[in-house]
Amino acid sequence: MSSKRYAVGVDLGGTKIAVALVDDRGEVLKHARYLTFVREGPEAVRDQIIGAVKEIRKGTKTRPAGIGIGVAGQIARDDGMVRFAPNLGWRNIPLGEQLRAITRLRVVVVNDVRAAAAGEWAFGAGKDCGDLICMFVGTGIGGGIVAQGRMLHGCGNSAGEIGHVVVDMNGPLCHCGRRGCMEALAGGWAIAQKARDAILLDPALGTPLLRLAKGQINNVTTELVATAFRMGDPLARQLIDRAAEALSVGAVSLVNAFNPCRLILGGGVVNGLPELIERVREGIRHHALVTAAESVTVVPASLGDDAGVIGAAVLAMQSPA
Repeated sequence: MSSKRYAVGVDLGGTKIAVALVDDRGEVLKHARYLTFVREGPEAVRDQIIGAVKEIRKGTKTRPAGIGIGVAGQIARDDGMVRFAPNLGWRNIPLGEQLRAITRLRVVVVNDVRAAAAGEWAFGAGKDCGDLICMFVGTGIGGGIVAQGRMLHGCGNSAGEIGHVVVDMNGPLCHCGRRGCMEALAGGWAIAQKARDAILLDPALGTPLLRLAKGQINNVTTELVATAFRMGDPLARQLIDRAAEALSVGAVSLVNAFNPCRLILGGGVVNGLPELIERVREGIRHHALVTAAESVTVVPASLGDDAGVIGAAVLAMQSPA
């Protein structure tokens, strides 16, 4: 490996840990994945991260600039405390402090979707753009907001929770406990749940979807809904149309509020249904304020599954010692 500057990026999820060596040009030099030992508790997962960092550093001649870790949850900005990570079952875990003490390296802990947004901003679809919004639509919906060349953190370090922009005050209940969030209408979990509910309510309408799921309603996923949508299934079309409308309403609010130059759309749902990008583009064109609509370009994310580890490493390299 060359002696150029690099950092370790970690994407910590409830089922997997992705680890990568990333250089200061955004190139992934090495990459590894592990199953998360979430049932064994925070200390076991912390030790997994330490072991993964040691393993991926083998063969390097210099110390990394730091370790960046993206976690699906709420993170304290000052010390990297994981205040709440539902997929891990964690509350108030001092992950950043512990890893700094053990590794003697700079450690930055951030929300995982903000890390992915940082990756797209630095080396992906947002490169060289000082005003942008990243919206990642996967199981849930999250993002990152860059304004005048700075990533927004917010007073409580929760900026970017765009999945909880309310798009229907009387809408369905979200996992956050509120009603009508964009995520509760267009997140992957919501699309799958609504599909299963619709099949139970009208078995005849749901027959094609249930057939794709081999007769098992619990096997109905967003991916199956996307497949049925492409086959012209009426129920799938209803579900995707409703999700597209919710995404468009949320996007219009964000574009009006922040006036970005770029709106970057990514995540598993968007990757599986790229038609959603055009639907959001049209929604903005017809419903956003004229100046905001004329200023923004809607584009797909470009870094794929590497966005999180690249962004985490970038943030580690940018962090003050």
